[in-house]
Amino acid sequence: MSDRKSKRERKTGYYLLAAPAILLSLSVVLIPAVTTIYASFTEWNGMGEMKWIGLQNFKDILGDPIFMTSLKNNFRWTLIFLIVPVTIGMVAAVLLINMKKTKNMFQTFYLIPYILAPSTNAVIWLNIMFSPNAGVIGYLKDLGLDISSPLGNMSSALYGVVGVDIWHYWGFLTVIYLAALRQTPIDQIESARVEGGNAWQIYRYIYLPNIMPTVKLMFVMIVIYSFLSFDYVYLLTGGGPAHATELLSTFAYSTAFSAFKFGRSAAVSVVMGIFGSVAAFCYVWISRKDVAE
Repeated sequence: MSDRKSKRERKTGYYLLAAPAILLSLSVVLIPAVTTIYASFTEWNGMGEMKWIGLQNFKDILGDPIFMTSLKNNFRWTLIFLIVPVTIGMVAAVLLINMKKTKNMFQTFYLIPYILAPSTNAVIWLNIMFSPNAGVIGYLKDLGLDISSPLGNMSSALYGVVGVDIWHYWGFLTVIYLAALRQTPIDQIESARVEGGNAWQIYRYIYLPNIMPTVKLMFVMIVIYSFLSFDYVYLLTGGGPAHATELLSTFAYSTAFSAFKFGRSAAVSVVMGIFGSVAAFCYVWISRKDVAE
């Protein structure tokens, strides 16, 4: 009886310790999520009474060409982020793993863009890089090159914003991948070297299998991050020119706070949440499959 009582007391203590986190999650995550889902089925201007209209908001956004442009841009953004910063971060991490004295210094330098506020990074790029008068673009024009800011061209504006966000993000990926590479058992690496394995073979058959769980997790996080991207688009272009850089997040923002159609904006947010949930589900499914094998 005493053992059962002590177990119950321990469980009660665990529940009490977890209660603040559970309550915080309910208040910060669950309640707003449920409210957003409900609002997506209503016509609401943000202040008056919500009017239930069913699936009308979803029908409206699916027929809106700006929404479709935003959705296509989000897919492009996600695809670029799954290739470019992942490749740069992985290559940088592999190069750093064998450095002894300067490894920590490089990690610090790589993290500087990530820890700076997005507004600071946006000002740096707008005034130092993309400015046609005083920036690098202006300097190249003074040299006689026929070049203009990519943010002012509909065909290149999205890639200009993506480039800034990649510059801000790849250092973080480098640090994450480097931390995972450090967890690779030393005996496996030394055995591969003794057997004559070259650098590529050691990476392909030793490092990569060991860090694959981290790679998969970061793929999912990148997909979620890509569909939530907002700050750099809003700060650099505001979704322009002519909606060329519009993403689902900026479209939801403008729909809510410019057009005051909060119900339709909530529907866009639900679509964003669906893509993130699908990515998370795929990660859980793959992880369970790996454990089963």
